[in-house]
Amino acid sequence: MSSLATRTLARSTRSALRQSRAPLCNSSYTAQRSLRPQSFQQIPRQTTRAFSAAMNPKSDAMAAPAAPQEFDKEIVEMAKYAHSYNVDSELAIDTARFVFLDTLGCGLKALEFPQCTKLLGPVVPGTTVPNGTRVPGTPYVLDPILGAFNIGAMIRWLDFNDCWLAAEWGHPSDNLGAILAVADWVNRTNKAGGEKLAGGKIFTVKDVLEAMVKAHEIQGCMALENSFNKVGLDHVVLVKVASTAVCAQMLGLSEGQVRDAISQAWVDGQSMRTYRHSPNTMSRKSWAAGDACQKAVNLCLKVMGGEGGMATVLTAPTWGFYDVNFHGKRFDFQRPYGSYVMENVLFKVSYPAEFHSQTAVEAAQRINKKLKSMGKTAEDIEDVTNRTHEACIRIIDKQFKPMDNYADRDHCVQYMVSVMFCYDRLEASDYPDNSEAAQSPLVESLRKRIKCVEDPQFTKDYHDPSKRTISNALTVRLKDGTTLEEEVVEAPLGHRLRREEAKPEILAKYLRHLEPHFPKDHVKKLVDLGNDPSQLYKMPVDEYMDLYVKEKIL
Repeated sequence: MSSLATRTLARSTRSALRQSRAPLCNSSYTAQRSLRPQSFQQIPRQTTRAFSAAMNPKSDAMAAPAAPQEFDKEIVEMAKYAHSYNVDSELAIDTARFVFLDTLGCGLKALEFPQCTKLLGPVVPGTTVPNGTRVPGTPYVLDPILGAFNIGAMIRWLDFNDCWLAAEWGHPSDNLGAILAVADWVNRTNKAGGEKLAGGKIFTVKDVLEAMVKAHEIQGCMALENSFNKVGLDHVVLVKVASTAVCAQMLGLSEGQVRDAISQAWVDGQSMRTYRHSPNTMSRKSWAAGDACQKAVNLCLKVMGGEGGMATVLTAPTWGFYDVNFHGKRFDFQRPYGSYVMENVLFKVSYPAEFHSQTAVEAAQRINKKLKSMGKTAEDIEDVTNRTHEACIRIIDKQFKPMDNYADRDHCVQYMVSVMFCYDRLEASDYPDNSEAAQSPLVESLRKRIKCVEDPQFTKDYHDPSKRTISNALTVRLKDGTTLEEEVVEAPLGHRLRREEAKPEILAKYLRHLEPHFPKDHVKKLVDLGNDPSQLYKMPVDEYMDLYVKEKIL
């Protein structure tokens, strides 16, 4: 008998054996049971519960899981929005334009820091991917997965891009890492005449802005009422979920496949927040969003290749996200998906600092003017009281903790306020270990004399949908006994309530971030294009990305 015939016979034999061992039920079970040894059948029933792979759930939610074809409602609504919603808010699109420019500028600024650039580029040096994603400000041409990491890590590195504060915190423009990588790669692939991705679509910048509105909305609406930080998870879980939903739609997946992709994002391992807090604060917090973007694109491509989803990934007893990661609690939603988040997003205009500190730093800058008029300086300050909101205290109140590294300093309200008092500035260059500010005895001494006290009304206003202020109020007591009038700042410059005031500053920030990278005429071209929506919106993404290509990083 030939080896092929032998293998065929073996397979047939195994198939017959499997059929003979079909699931034991009804009469088959009775017949099988009658064959057991008598002594085995007489074993008395145990009074204690026998071992089962189905452990006791962590919550009391014992409802039967949904039928396989019925996805969790939360996933169904998210997929429907990502797949079919028409963005028709002019305010949202115009705001997205400013977010788009600001976010790219933040990524370029990060290239000035070797700690960031050492993480960028191909895994194997010198690798170039045909029709791949371009990484702004660099010569890199990468696959869309690694491209999403690179762009996402750059964007987030300096903690200077937009922000959203609610029950959960986060930075919705982090999603641009995934959105831009996918749009650029799809365009270049389709133009090259190879495999037609997303039905052969050529994405324009306007398409990217619409995708940003959706990603902002998914991340922001999820964050309004659901605190992932309180169960130890990092907010980048929402970047991964939002990017997955939006990129799945961009890739031309059906609404059902978008549901599949979203379910994969929820079941995927979630990042812990420990890298943002003492004693483990470290640089991973600066590339965590890039990691989330990378995972999102990877999952979308897997589903595009035929991978399925999990209908009850959230609600399944014991093994679902709610029982495993959320203490059995289901997500709460304050509002349906629309364009609310983009319309109300917060810009970091003035300082590269954790957002809960922005108004405190601005208050310090205002007080500096009073001190100067009095002939006083930071050396004359005895102590400072910061009346603040609960989130500020929980995240960045580190009055006496030693400052171990860059990541510690840009997440310490006392350090940031102290630097402003001492130097009348707060810049990204004030955070590294070898910086003038980090080595200043006065900064360190004053930092330990700044205490935070919660004001319940500030906390209430922080969560109020009609306000969403991030209030801080500084009271300075001088060494000569003089107490200055409290300086209160409720809304930072990038807040919706100060949006028009902020727009020129946002563009000025973008200009500053471009200047080290490009000649003056090219900087002017980029700024003029950003200021001309009629031209910017219709420009293909790959052609726009080509405007940021460099032969080498700074």
